[in-house]
Amino acid sequence: MTSRIRVASYNLRGLKDDAAAAAEVVRRLDADVLLLQEIPRHPLSGARIAHLARRTGMVWSGRTRRLSGTGMMTSRRVIATDSIDRKLPVAPRANPRSYTAAQVRVPGGQDITVVSLHLSLLADERLAHARQILDELAAAPTLADGPFVVGGDLNESSQGRAWQVLGERLPLVTPDRPTFPAAGPKSWIDAIFASQDLTVLPHADVPLERALVSAASDHLPVWLDLQVASGTF
Repeated sequence: MTSRIRVASYNLRGLKDDAAAAAEVVRRLDADVLLLQEIPRHPLSGARIAHLARRTGMVWSGRTRRLSGTGMMTSRRVIATDSIDRKLPVAPRANPRSYTAAQVRVPGGQDITVVSLHLSLLADERLAHARQILDELAAAPTLADGPFVVGGDLNESSQGRAWQVLGERLPLVTPDRPTFPAAGPKSWIDAIFASQDLTVLPHADVPLERALVSAASDHLPVWLDLQVASGTF
């Protein structure tokens, strides 16, 4: 017996654009796990994010906005642990960076570690961050065992060193197509990687009109469907 789970990643650009359009994009994705980047971090942002979660029928822990802007929401179809956040070192006066990790389970099924990341604008920092994230996840006692899904805004193309470090450990599982800027995508900088012990299903299209996605954010979302074994854990 198997179940399906959808994991998506989306850079919200701080909800500086049309929040109603962003909510509509999230509803159409209908993800079980939504990896988020650029969650707004100003003191009053919590209410805006909670409102987005309510409008989309998702659950948000509310714990990540002040660290650097990564986070995640989950559907009520899965069981999720509390997310953990890890700060990443950056140059003085640079934008803060972090990653967010949690475990999710389809009821009666397999635990999967899911990670949202947003890498630096600087190439050397991106490479260091990718290595640090993989090393820390491998060493974490509650996250080290079992399958992984890692996704987010890498701020570089598939030719970049950080992208290649991630790809050496975790195969790329989202389509090769540009994700930025949403109004006229030219650069492929958002992606999801998954460990080889997960079964990735054929990519399913989601209707997202150009006017809608360009109103919602400057990034396009990416997503994948996984087949998860049930009844064996």
